[in-house]
Amino acid sequence: MSEDEQSSPDGGTEGVADRVELRRIQLGLSPSELAHRARMSTSYLRELASLRGDFDPEGLTRLAEALDMTSDELLHGRADPPPGQTNAGAHQRLMRLTERECWDRLGTHGVGRLGLRGDTAPVIVPVNFLVDGRSVVYRTRPGSVGAVGAGTPLAFEADRLDEERMRGWSVLLTGTAEHITDPATTGTLADRAGARPWAGGSRPLWIRVLPEEITGRVIDIP
Repeated sequence: MSEDEQSSPDGGTEGVADRVELRRIQLGLSPSELAHRARMSTSYLRELASLRGDFDPEGLTRLAEALDMTSDELLHGRADPPPGQTNAGAHQRLMRLTERECWDRLGTHGVGRLGLRGDTAPVIVPVNFLVDGRSVVYRTRPGSVGAVGAGTPLAFEADRLDEERMRGWSVLLTGTAEHITDPATTGTLADRAGARPWAGGSRPLWIRVLPEEITGRVIDIP
């Protein structure tokens, strides 16, 4: 890396170091934890973040991955603002979705969030899901956060954002959990497209969210 590149506003010392520090705080990591995730010493982490010495592309790539960023984002910052930070449209309206519209939108997506009761605060976890009739189903590992007992109250939410058009929708379902144990049912669900969780591994426990209430909102141009 040339001296001019190191002193540039986008890729310079202060820019990269500031981005590393800000992202580290956002992720709730200590410097030693970040160094461990990036497979490097804390002293090398400080040197790399300040771009001192020989430029190490491989080390920078590991640091970016540890921060859940791309190398380009780490070096130059985001070229576009994060979702939701563009200016609102002039004519958008917030409208309610009917029950059918809620289910129609859920059926087009495969990733949502479970809302569960925690010991001291609510717990939110992402899950891959399928719509099965008028219910939501997901699979998980026994003993995991999402492996709640039958009858447990929970919430489920999914949404979609169109940043370019400043439109979006959100559907919230509240109900109780039911374990799916019938082999024929679980076999049919497992054969459907999108049934394999992104996290991979063995996830034999199927849980159905039996809805008690489903509501939705959409921001759009009427």
